[in-house]
Formats: sequence, structure tokens, C-alpha cells
Amino acid sequence: MKKTILIVTGMSGAGKTQVINTLQDNGFFCIDNLPLALFSKFLELLATPSGELGSFVALGLDLREGNLDEKFPEVLELLQKSGHTTKIIFVDASDDVLLRRFVETRRPHPLSPKGSVQEGISTERRRMEFIREKSDYLIDTSHFNIHQLREEVLRHLETLSLEARMVVNIVSFGFSKGMPPEASLIFDVRFLPNPYFVPDLKDLDGRDSKVSNFVLQSEEGKLFLEKLKDFLDFLLPRFQKEGKAYLTIGIGCTGGRHRSVAIAKEIYNYLKEKNLYDVNLRHNEIEE
Repeated sequence: MKKTILIVTGMSGAGKTQVINTLQDNGFFCIDNLPLALFSKFLELLATPSGELGSFVALGLDLREGNLDEKFPEVLELLQKSGHTTKIIFVDASDDVLLRRFVETRRPHPLSPKGSVQEGISTERRRMEFIREKSDYLIDTSHFNIHQLREEVLRHLETLSLEARMVVNIVSFGFSKGMPPEASLIFDVRFLPNPYFVPDLKDLDGRDSKVSNFVLQSEEGKLFLEKLKDFLDFLLPRFQKEGKAYLTIGIGCTGGRHRSVAIAKEIYNYLKEKNLYDVNLRHNEIEE
């Protein structure tokens, strides 16, 4: 399957690691500082089914891999010949800002571990110039804080027509067993008609069509689903726009086996069909 590969490179101290972390938070499989000796193995992994690496891959490369500037044209050509969409993000900052960052963190420059930081920056800029010119997207972090850098990366994902897809976890649970601590949103559905008190439904659970129909086709069930779907349609895009990577929605009833399961399954199917998020479903009180 065709993948989208982002090569993330740039000047040391410019924020490449933060860019890769943001990509990882938004669904990319990330490999940072891959030794070029293992590049052939990386190409083999790209040829495996999408489930191995996923459809979106970010590859971090820099001059810690000593001959990157010499090998980069070959690396780029091999990726392009592989048939995958390949883009280059170059992370940069002014020399003054880079120097200040190294001085503030008291870290040596990787190209001048025993010399001056300024010499290391100058050497790196000269050797990285070819790659910078080849880049599709230049991110200058001179005036960015971490949050602004994250927003800039997300903006570039939009221009790349890549969806920074938020992971939405739908969890059914029973209040008698406790609420899921990771949930950002909790919906209490104990007001809905309870199949537990119907003899033919008591021993089934909300995955069974008889139970789900009983819950979802009730007047309260229909109205609640309509309003819940409208609420999520309003809320979820705004969470995603703010760069939220994960959202857990808890749906609870008394025992966590009937009403909450039926509603959770319905919301899961609704969001899955929209294909805007990576949606998962879990029933806490039911053994799969």
C-alpha cells in the first residue's frame, strides 16, 4: 500500500525532535536518527502491509549520521522510486537563536563537541544547504515556543492534505464498577429503559440486536442519540483543531452490560462511518 513519508531534518537545536514528537502524537510511525546502514531494511519495512508501519511514516535524519549530506540524494531517489509519496520538512532557526539555545542548555554542538558552538553551526549550515534547498516545507522556529511549533506542524499537515487524525476511544462501563479514569467525557445513560428487567433480555448484553433495539428504539433512546451525535459533531472537530491527540468517551449505565454497551456501539459505528478519526471501542464489563 502506498504510504506518505515525511523526512524530517534540519539544523541541530532548531526543534526537529519536537516536530517528530508532534507527528507521532498525530498518527505517524516515527523513526528518529536512522543509521543509513539500516536504510535498506527500512525500505523492506515500507514494502510490508500498512499494518506494520501504518500509512504515515516520519523519518528523522541529521548529520549525526556522518555522511548524510553525501548520501541524501541517493536516499531521496530510493524513496521516490519506491512509489511512496515523499516530502521533506526542514527545521531551521537563525544562527543567533541556535547559538543562544546551545548556550542556555550548555550542550555541545554535535559537529563540534570540543570546539566552539558557532563553528559547529557554521559547518552544519554549509553541509545541510543542499538538503535545505530540496525541502518541500521549511519551518523556521526562531520565534516559536513549543506550542506554536506544534501548531505550525499541524498547519503543514493540513497543506499536505494529511489528516492529523485524533484517536477517539469509546468505552462502555458500569457505574457500580467505577468510571474509566482516562475518560475526558462521561455520559450517564441510566435514564434509558433498562433491559435488565426484561426476562428475555436480562442475560444478553448490548451487543445483541434484541437488546440494542430495545434501548435505541425507545423514545428516550432516539432523542438522546440525536442530541449526543449533534454534540459530538460540534465538539470533536474543535478538539482536533486544538491538536488533541487522544480523546476517551465513557458511556455508563448501572452494570455496564446493556444500555451503555448499546449506546457505545452505536456511537462507535457513527464516528467510524464518518472516517474523520481513528475510533476504537471497548466494553469494560464484558469479556470479549
